[in-house]
Amino acid sequence: MSMIRDLRAVVRPSRPSLRGDSGAYDTTRDPATPSAVVDCAVYRDGARVQYATPLTPQEAMRQVRRDGGFVWIGLHEPTESEFAGIAREFGLHPLAVEDAVQAHQRPKLERYDDSLFTVFKTIHYIEHDRLTANSEVVESGEVMCFTGKDFFITVRHGGQGSLRALRHRLQDDPELLAKGPSAVLHAIADHVVDGYIAVADAVQDDIDEVETEVFSPGRKGAPRGTDAGRIYQLKREVLEFKRAVSPLLRPMQLLSERPMRLVDPDIQKYFRDVADHLARVQEQVVGFDELLNSILQANLAQASVAQNEDMRKITSWAAIIAVPTMVCGVYGMNFDYMPELRWRFGYPMVLGVTVLTCLGIHRMLKRNGWL
Repeated sequence: MSMIRDLRAVVRPSRPSLRGDSGAYDTTRDPATPSAVVDCAVYRDGARVQYATPLTPQEAMRQVRRDGGFVWIGLHEPTESEFAGIAREFGLHPLAVEDAVQAHQRPKLERYDDSLFTVFKTIHYIEHDRLTANSEVVESGEVMCFTGKDFFITVRHGGQGSLRALRHRLQDDPELLAKGPSAVLHAIADHVVDGYIAVADAVQDDIDEVETEVFSPGRKGAPRGTDAGRIYQLKREVLEFKRAVSPLLRPMQLLSERPMRLVDPDIQKYFRDVADHLARVQEQVVGFDELLNSILQANLAQASVAQNEDMRKITSWAAIIAVPTMVCGVYGMNFDYMPELRWRFGYPMVLGVTVLTCLGIHRMLKRNGWL
């Protein structure tokens, strides 16, 4: 059981920080690899079997059937024709094969006669200097896993979520790999959920930044409407994150709670830990969505209050300007008998009364908070 105690240390040596760590992910298949097969290896007694020349998936499976062990095949965005031979060799279900080739699937777990088909959505945080209304915050990919008694097949879609480093870490622990394909399935699930945790921490920083700016004092000079676009864009990115996390919770619970023929009992109990971490991330993402709703409503309320203040100021100045307008209108009429028309001090008196009236109205409006 010492291997099981060290399981998490193997598959999760350190949680990557997504800020300033662009090397946490590879991009696409190896440029030197001419086909969709990124790697094909036979593992026996927990160690990778070395051959003089690389094996094809069909050759690797023949070696496994003859000498035991299991084969792990990694593919990146295979075409239907590229995957057809592998599907026939391993007896994969046509519906699962169709999903693996076409991609764009929800996270799920499906059981067929001799295999499990699991879909994970990988999430990668996109670094940005400043969040704008057009910023991409998260980028998603997919990892499909076929788990059999003596084989494990991964099909990746998207430029993120390479499993190369994970494969190397697993190969450094033969005792763990000796548990078979279910140990690899757990390692991938744990790797994907660890990525969710790191992305959630980074998204939390973006939300904190937006929240601080929305409620920060002294924002009078900020252009109105700029925050609403940023908040809405961040909300859309959180929604994409949520679509990856929420549907995966049920499959992880099934893997941790329901005995399965293809999952080693010693490995199965560690799926509970993955499910617990996933549930925590799911709660975080739901909280992000609700918090962004509140921030957006607060931002719109602030804009409405600012507009009301502007309208009050405009109305106040209109009231002040109405006084000299009225006086000038009266004295602009062509009548012979006007008040103080022939008096030497009539003109300065009218100006003085007009100015005093305007000052009185201004003082009254300022005292009531309209100016």
